Amino acid sequence: MSINSDVINTVNANSSGYGAATTASAAAEMSDRFMTLFLAQLRNQDPLNPMENAEMTSQLAQMNMVSGLEQLNATMQTLLGSYDEALSLQAANLIGKNVLVPGDQLALTEEGSLFGIDLTTPADKVEISILDANGVEIARQSLGQLNAGSQAFYWDGTDQNGDVAAPGTYRFSVLASLAGESVGATALQAGTVSALIRGGNGFVIEVAGVGNVALDNVKQVF
Repeated sequence: MSINSDVINTVNANSSGYGAATTASAAAEMSDRFMTLFLAQLRNQDPLNPMENAEMTSQLAQMNMVSGLEQLNATMQTLLGSYDEALSLQAANLIGKNVLVPGDQLALTEEGSLFGIDLTTPADKVEISILDANGVEIARQSLGQLNAGSQAFYWDGTDQNGDVAAPGTYRFSVLASLAGESVGATALQAGTVSALIRGGNGFVIEVAGVGNVALDNVKQVF
């Protein structure tokens, strides 16, 4: 069904005040204009050739779709806001706790050092190599057979000669395999969460000795 010039003039006359309604949303304004146009069509249609029910139903469905999408968008924004708030509360509870995050440093104290590894698949042979500040291997530890996922371990500081290494910062690497085939392995270092920071892409935590870490990079909390 076409709209003649009389209909357009009627719509323009009835909708001249729309420009001042700057606070209305684009979708709401579109809905109002659509209804004005729709009513104008009904008033100016040819009585001998009226709008068919199917066409009327189609146009009303289009208007309802626009309104529904706007309401859905508003609902999603509300849900995302609630999710962010809940996430921030959960993340705040991490402050002061120890976590395992990607990294290859070992902070050795007199009590030893915690570290972890994250395997993409199970492995029947896992070894770690511990290096000093000069990159020299001072210890090698076999962890045996492990399942996929992240797991925490402890190094008591004993080197390959049976002596206790001096407290300080060391590095370690992971070698993992299954039936002789290499397995993806990520070194995890331990650190204490000191702060929660809101960034442009969401919340991150500040981990001592590591820096800022995304929440989804936290593998374990202890």
